[in-house]
Amino acid sequence: MATVGHADAKQMPGAKIVRLADTVNYQDGAVVSRTVVKRATSTITIFAFDAGQGLSEHTASFDALVQILEGRAEITISGQRFQLQSGDAIVLPAHQPHAVNADSAFKMLMTMIRS
Repeated sequence: MATVGHADAKQMPGAKIVRLADTVNYQDGAVVSRTVVKRATSTITIFAFDAGQGLSEHTASFDALVQILEGRAEITISGQRFQLQSGDAIVLPAHQPHAVNADSAFKMLMTMIRS
């Protein structure tokens, strides 16, 4: 599994249309992320996973909504595997182990809800 690197610490500007998948680029052999909104109650982050990369199993204290922006991903939650493709979304429940794997390159948006 790759180490996640941040592409840009600058947040997305308000009142401007953007194509979310274009806000972060693929990098060979890596997972790249960019935080586009960060507040006390939530964080929205875009990830780009190169093929063969992923995030190893872990838990989080809060629910997170994952939306696939392009490509396909395998997400495992409490041992159950889910195959997602562009346009699909899934909630990662708080305190349940989950992992993300990229059989091919894909991009996702994750909204962490801290409440």
